[in-house]
Amino acid sequence: MTMRMLDTRDPGFDAAFAQLVAVDTAGDREIERVAEAIVDDVRARGDAAVLEYTRRFDRVDAPSVAALAIGAAEMRAALESLSLEDRAALDVAARRIRVFHERQRGESWTIVEEDGTELGQRVTPLDRVGLYVPGGKAAYPSSVLMNAIPAQVAGVREIVMVVPAPGGEKNPLVLAAASLAGVTRAFAIGGAQAIGALAYGTATVPAVDKIVGPGNAYVAAAKRRVFGVVGIDMIAGPSEILVICDGKTDPDWIAMDLFSQAEHDELAQAILLTPDAQFVDAVLASIAKLLAGMPRRAIIETSLANRGALIRTRDLEEACAIANRIAPEHLEISTDEPKRWAEKIRHAGAIFLGRYSSESLGDYCAGPNHVLPTARTARFSSPLGVYDFQKRTSLIHVSRAGAQTLGRIAQRLATGEQLPAHAQSAAYRLEK
Repeated sequence: MTMRMLDTRDPGFDAAFAQLVAVDTAGDREIERVAEAIVDDVRARGDAAVLEYTRRFDRVDAPSVAALAIGAAEMRAALESLSLEDRAALDVAARRIRVFHERQRGESWTIVEEDGTELGQRVTPLDRVGLYVPGGKAAYPSSVLMNAIPAQVAGVREIVMVVPAPGGEKNPLVLAAASLAGVTRAFAIGGAQAIGALAYGTATVPAVDKIVGPGNAYVAAAKRRVFGVVGIDMIAGPSEILVICDGKTDPDWIAMDLFSQAEHDELAQAILLTPDAQFVDAVLASIAKLLAGMPRRAIIETSLANRGALIRTRDLEEACAIANRIAPEHLEISTDEPKRWAEKIRHAGAIFLGRYSSESLGDYCAGPNHVLPTARTARFSSPLGVYDFQKRTSLIHVSRAGAQTLGRIAQRLATGEQLPAHAQSAAYRLEK
């Protein structure tokens, strides 16, 4: 197969690198148009529109949206029907995710000033969130755990899951994960129509305060459309992995780590940075050797050919500098003294330290969230966490004495801004 081979020493490296990591922010205008039309139709027609699109896209002819509801008993039955091995894996993953996220819970606080004025911040959970779970060709129980458990830890009272069930088929692992993670209501609906239903509410589907969870391009476009009416987690792009290696890790391990993200879809990106020229050749040989045995070979091959690269750097220092330019979703530092190099990384969704920390462990059971910023947004955004399901309210309790000091300051500043009512409001509380 063909794959980009770049060297930072080459005169044309910067141009080739810019082309490699270019992010298309324009998106597909036709997808945007279709998603917006569906969302607007659901807003106008509610359940009737949801049923129509479910028939058209998922081939499910239900008499009502209520008939598409997935009850707690059905989710619990799916959990209890799992094999001992599947149940144990799900339990351990859920426990590790919960333990990690419990450290993130924000707490309310207040301070009292000398004159008795109290200032503080109240931290409260959102009332109701919507969780979108992809369906169809693949099912993602791990996404259920990663999205629902932080919401539950935050104290969210209602978690409403939507998951498409093409042809009426529901994935038992997804339902089991929903039961384990505290999902309170669920509906077998998907696509842009499910996002519209969660955002605006219908006679059957309750409106939520925030929508989280991954989906296809239509789901992403629908989330963008409803943002502002509800909160959203992020607009996620294709999966990304960047590996920094000193050349001492088994090249088969590195090749498979690159495959782990490339197999998501043809637009995923997998890049290796190493100062070792011989290691570049060894990884390329491993890719050629292992690719034939991959069930998703065609996807991996297209991803690596179009958006993958093996890049030789001058040293590990330069590799870290390039990593910061990429701001990857997943960054593996497969080197001696990985913490030393991690200190040089400013932008990454998640950093995997050492030769045994494969990105795939983070996807399922390490504990930290696998919902991560993509497309260079790690420069300014963070992994999904408990903080995404909490909101902060400022508390201001001004004492009589405090009003004398603050009132004069506010009066002066308001006068300067030519807002006389503001000035008078503060002045009324000043003692003559």
